[in-house]
Amino acid sequence: MDLKQIKELMTAMERAGIKKLTVKQKGGDEVHLERQDENPSHAHHHAATFYPPVYAHPPVREEGATRASPVSKAVQDEAFGKEKEEKEGKYVTAPLVGTFYSAASPDDPLFVKVGDRVEEGTVVCIIEAMKVMNEVKAGISGTVAEVLIENAHPVEFGTKLFRIV
Repeated sequence: MDLKQIKELMTAMERAGIKKLTVKQKGGDEVHLERQDENPSHAHHHAATFYPPVYAHPPVREEGATRASPVSKAVQDEAFGKEKEEKEGKYVTAPLVGTFYSAASPDDPLFVKVGDRVEEGTVVCIIEAMKVMNEVKAGISGTVAEVLIENAHPVEFGTKLFRIV
Protein backbone atom coordinates (compact mmCIF):
# COMPACT_ATOMS: atom_id res chain seq x y z
CA MET A 1 0.00 0.00 0.00
CA ASP A 2 1.45 3.35 -0.95
CA LEU A 3 1.19 6.75 0.74
CA LYS A 4 -1.51 7.96 -1.70
CA GLN A 5 -3.79 5.01 -0.79
CA ILE A 6 -3.24 5.62 2.94
CA LYS A 7 -4.17 9.30 2.53
CA GLU A 8 -7.32 8.29 0.62
CA LEU A 9 -8.25 5.91 3.46
CA MET A 10 -7.69 8.70 6.01
CA THR A 11 -9.97 11.05 4.04
CA ALA A 12 -12.65 8.36 3.77
CA MET A 13 -12.40 7.67 7.52
CA GLU A 14 -12.94 11.35 8.30
CA ARG A 15 -15.96 11.62 5.97
CA ALA A 16 -17.53 8.46 7.40
CA GLY A 17 -16.74 9.40 11.00
CA ILE A 18 -14.70 6.25 11.56
CA LYS A 19 -12.18 6.43 14.41
CA LYS A 20 -10.22 3.19 13.79
CA LEU A 21 -9.52 1.14 10.70
CA THR A 22 -7.40 -1.95 10.09
CA VAL A 23 -6.64 -3.09 6.54
CA LYS A 24 -5.19 -6.58 5.99
CA GLN A 25 -3.49 -7.28 2.69
CA LYS A 26 -3.12 -10.65 0.95
CA GLY A 27 0.57 -10.89 1.76
CA GLY A 28 -0.19 -10.71 5.52
CA ASP A 29 0.73 -7.05 5.93
CA GLU A 30 -1.60 -4.92 8.04
CA VAL A 31 -2.17 -1.16 8.21
CA HIS A 32 -3.74 0.30 11.36
CA LEU A 33 -5.20 3.80 11.16
CA GLU A 34 -6.66 5.66 14.12
CA ARG A 35 -7.94 9.24 14.25
CA GLN A 36 -7.55 11.34 17.38
CA ASP A 37 -10.62 12.99 18.83
CA GLU A 38 -10.83 16.57 17.56
CA ASN A 39 -12.50 17.75 20.81
CA PRO A 40 -10.67 17.11 24.07
CA SER A 41 -12.38 14.63 26.34
CA HIS A 42 -14.75 15.99 28.97
CA ALA A 43 -12.46 14.86 31.77
CA HIS A 44 -9.51 16.65 30.22
CA HIS A 45 -11.61 19.73 29.51
CA HIS A 46 -12.93 19.88 33.07
CA ALA A 47 -9.48 19.35 34.52
CA ALA A 48 -8.17 22.22 32.45
CA THR A 49 -10.92 24.58 33.66
CA PHE A 50 -11.20 23.40 37.26
CA TYR A 51 -11.07 26.12 39.84
CA PRO A 52 -10.87 25.29 43.53
CA PRO A 53 -13.88 26.36 45.61
CA VAL A 54 -13.74 29.70 47.36
CA TYR A 55 -14.84 29.75 50.99
CA ALA A 56 -15.82 32.81 52.99
CA HIS A 57 -13.86 33.23 56.20
CA PRO A 58 -14.44 35.71 58.97
CA PRO A 59 -12.04 38.62 58.81
CA VAL A 60 -8.85 38.16 60.79
CA ARG A 61 -8.48 40.72 63.50
CA GLU A 62 -5.12 42.39 63.49
CA GLU A 63 -3.39 43.25 66.75
CA GLY A 64 -4.28 46.69 67.98
CA ALA A 65 -7.38 46.82 65.78
CA THR A 66 -10.48 48.39 67.24
CA ARG A 67 -13.78 46.59 67.62
CA ALA A 68 -15.77 46.04 64.44
CA SER A 69 -18.22 48.81 63.67
CA PRO A 70 -21.95 47.98 63.91
CA VAL A 71 -22.25 48.07 60.13
CA SER A 72 -19.48 45.53 59.57
CA LYS A 73 -20.91 43.32 62.35
CA ALA A 74 -24.32 43.38 60.66
CA VAL A 75 -22.73 42.54 57.32
CA GLN A 76 -20.83 39.67 58.94
CA ASP A 77 -23.96 38.34 60.64
CA GLU A 78 -25.89 38.39 57.37
CA ALA A 79 -23.03 36.78 55.45
CA PHE A 80 -22.74 33.95 57.97
CA GLY A 81 -26.50 33.42 58.34
CA LYS A 82 -26.79 34.74 61.88
CA GLU A 83 -30.02 36.34 62.95
CA LYS A 84 -29.81 39.99 63.95
CA GLU A 85 -31.27 39.18 67.35
CA GLU A 86 -32.39 35.86 68.72
CA LYS A 87 -36.19 35.82 69.03
CA GLU A 88 -38.03 34.40 72.01
CA GLY A 89 -38.99 30.74 71.81
CA LYS A 90 -37.51 27.37 70.92
CA TYR A 91 -36.59 26.18 67.46
CA VAL A 92 -37.29 23.04 65.48
CA THR A 93 -34.12 22.39 63.50
CA ALA A 94 -33.31 20.20 60.52
CA PRO A 95 -32.05 16.78 61.65
CA LEU A 96 -30.36 16.15 58.27
CA VAL A 97 -29.33 17.75 54.98
CA GLY A 98 -31.98 17.77 52.27
CA THR A 99 -34.93 19.63 50.77
CA PHE A 100 -37.61 21.10 53.07
CA TYR A 101 -41.26 20.42 52.23
CA SER A 102 -44.11 21.96 54.24
CA ALA A 103 -46.71 19.48 52.90
CA ALA A 104 -46.76 15.83 51.84
CA SER A 105 -47.52 16.87 48.25
CA PRO A 106 -48.37 20.11 46.44
CA ASP A 107 -52.09 19.29 46.68
CA ASP A 108 -52.08 18.41 50.39
CA PRO A 109 -52.56 20.92 53.22
CA LEU A 110 -49.52 22.21 55.12
CA PHE A 111 -48.39 20.08 58.06
CA VAL A 112 -48.40 23.18 60.29
CA LYS A 113 -48.81 26.92 59.85
CA VAL A 114 -48.28 29.97 62.05
CA GLY A 115 -50.67 29.85 64.99
CA ASP A 116 -51.04 26.02 65.05
CA ARG A 117 -50.54 24.21 68.34
CA VAL A 118 -47.98 21.39 68.15
CA GLU A 119 -47.03 18.58 70.52
CA GLU A 120 -43.72 16.70 70.70
CA GLY A 121 -44.87 14.01 68.24
CA THR A 122 -46.52 16.36 65.71
CA VAL A 123 -45.09 16.04 62.19
CA VAL A 124 -44.19 19.60 61.15
CA CYS A 125 -42.53 18.99 57.75
CA ILE A 126 -40.72 16.52 55.50
CA ILE A 127 -37.08 16.69 54.50
CA GLU A 128 -36.20 14.80 51.35
CA ALA A 129 -32.71 13.32 51.26
CA MET A 130 -31.55 10.98 48.49
CA LYS A 131 -35.15 10.40 47.30
CA VAL A 132 -36.25 9.38 50.82
CA MET A 133 -38.95 11.43 52.54
CA ASN A 134 -38.09 11.90 56.23
CA GLU A 135 -40.79 13.16 58.60
CA VAL A 136 -39.62 15.81 61.06
CA LYS A 137 -41.46 15.95 64.38
CA ALA A 138 -41.68 19.06 66.55
CA GLY A 139 -39.93 17.53 69.54
CA ILE A 140 -41.42 20.28 71.76
CA SER A 141 -44.90 21.50 72.63
CA GLY A 142 -46.11 25.00 71.87
CA THR A 143 -47.51 27.27 69.21
CA VAL A 144 -45.87 27.82 65.81
CA ALA A 145 -44.80 31.48 65.88
CA GLU A 146 -42.79 31.52 62.66
CA VAL A 147 -41.96 29.33 59.66
CA LEU A 148 -38.34 30.14 58.81
CA ILE A 149 -37.83 28.20 55.55
CA GLU A 150 -39.71 28.43 52.27
CA ASN A 151 -41.17 25.29 50.75
CA ALA A 152 -38.86 23.24 48.49
CA HIS A 153 -35.67 24.99 49.68
CA PRO A 154 -32.50 23.14 50.65
CA VAL A 155 -31.56 22.90 54.32
CA GLU A 156 -28.44 21.84 56.18
CA PHE A 157 -28.16 19.95 59.44
CA GLY A 158 -29.17 22.31 62.24
CA THR A 159 -30.98 24.85 60.04
CA LYS A 160 -33.79 26.49 62.03
CA LEU A 161 -37.11 25.52 60.46
CA PHE A 162 -39.79 26.73 62.91
CA ARG A 163 -39.92 29.00 65.95
CA ILE A 164 -42.16 27.62 68.66
CA VAL A 165 -43.43 29.68 71.65
